[in-house]
Amino acid sequence: MLELVVNGGRYEVEAPIGQTLAETLRGPLGLTGTKIACGEGHCGACTVQLDGVPVLSCITLVHTVGEREVTTIEGLRDHPLVDAFVRADALQCGFCTPGQIVSAAALVEADPEPTPERIRHAMAGNLCRCGTYPRIEEALLTWRD
Repeated sequence: MLELVVNGGRYEVEAPIGQTLAETLRGPLGLTGTKIACGEGHCGACTVQLDGVPVLSCITLVHTVGEREVTTIEGLRDHPLVDAFVRADALQCGFCTPGQIVSAAALVEADPEPTPERIRHAMAGNLCRCGTYPRIEEALLTWRD
C-alpha cells in the first residue's frame, strides 16, 4: 500500500512497481483532469506539481513521490488563472489546458508578474496543438485583473 498526498488529502492506493503518477491519479484516485497524451514526457499535458514544482506525471513513477504534495488541476479549480484562461480564450480543444494551468500556477507563485519572456520560457514544456500560445500569454499577463 502506498500513501499519497494529493490536493491536500491523504490517499492510500495500491500501485504496482513501474506505475506512473498519471496512471495512479487517473485510475484509483479518479482525478481525470490530468491528461496523458504522448506518454513520453514531451508534451506537458500530464503536468502536475510536486511540492509546487511542475513535473511530467506520465514519466514520474508513483513510488518516487514519497511524502511530497501532489497538486493536480482539480486542486487548482478555484485559482484565478482558471478564469484568466477563460477570459483570454486561451483554450480551444482544451486537452492541454489542465497541464498549461498547472504550469502557469507554479510560475505565478514564483513570479506573480512574469514578463512575456519569462512566460514563454516557463511554459515551453507545454505544447498546444491548437496554437493558443498568444492567448495563454495574455492570460498570464492579466491573471490578476
